[in-house]
Amino acid sequence: MITILIGLFVMGWVAAAVIGTQAYFLGEQRKPIHERNWGSESFDQLAKSVTGQETDYSDRTPAYRMDAYASGNLSN
Repeated sequence: MITILIGLFVMGWVAAAVIGTQAYFLGEQRKPIHERNWGSESFDQLAKSVTGQETDYSDRTPAYRMDAYASGNLSN
């Protein structure tokens, strides 16, 4: 009896982890993104392997248009 309960607990935990991971990456693929991370190939590869979908950059918007990173890229 206890083995069945432990098995159900482990299966539930794994299912929750998989669903949570997919939800996280699907959400991250649609959030505003910082300019320095716009072309992050490692994020794109990881997100695609988890969700099975390409990141749609037409659905994303740049975040923090003027911060220390952006001001360092201004021409003099």
